Amino acid sequence: MNPGYGPDGLALLRQGMAAEVVVEQLTSADPGRAQRQLGVIDSTGTPASYTGSGCLDWAGSLTGDGYAVQGNILVSRATLEAMAHAFETRTGEPLAERLLASLAAGQEAGGDRRGQQSASLLVMCNGAGYGGCDVAVDLRVDDHPEPVTELRRLFDLHSLYFGETPAEEWLPVTEELETELATVLAELGFGSGDLAVDLDAWAGFSNLEERVSGAAKIDPVVLGTPR
Repeated sequence: MNPGYGPDGLALLRQGMAAEVVVEQLTSADPGRAQRQLGVIDSTGTPASYTGSGCLDWAGSLTGDGYAVQGNILVSRATLEAMAHAFETRTGEPLAERLLASLAAGQEAGGDRRGQQSASLLVMCNGAGYGGCDVAVDLRVDDHPEPVTELRRLFDLHSLYFGETPAEEWLPVTEELETELATVLAELGFGSGDLAVDLDAWAGFSNLEERVSGAAKIDPVVLGTPR
């Protein structure tokens, strides 16, 4: 691989170049381009893709509105077709969910003809990460018998700790619920008698600070967490 494609490609996109031009500039300047694969989507959602003549069969790519999918040493083209279909049919879902669904569909359709070993997911978005950073999701599985399944497990944990439930879906803390929460928190060692204080202390201990804000309403995800 050529790791320079990432930063160099982004730099070209920031200059306003179209995806097709970016692919052409990167590959034409690379003496090892016959072994490369590359996918780019520009700011208009227009994709471009490249598969060098030296990539091992099956190798190829598919593009569509807002995506480019590439693969080599695959069982067949069906892997990419399944990935593209999964992505296209999940419009409206978060990007990370669409990408995970595509990975799972590709594996189900055959995947890499050598078997399974690794999988990763990286999603960047301005201010979307923890503490306002730009890393929304950054997960990887380097060596596992079922890496896509393991990646999903890690993503579900990531969503628990860093996800966000819309404010309108938070539940009002009724008198009955307040009693239940106070009982559970006391059992867990957070029983000062002030529900807001105890919830905040428990959330900090459990790394769920993003899902607790006072005691008037509560994120339903909190109610489903194991004791």
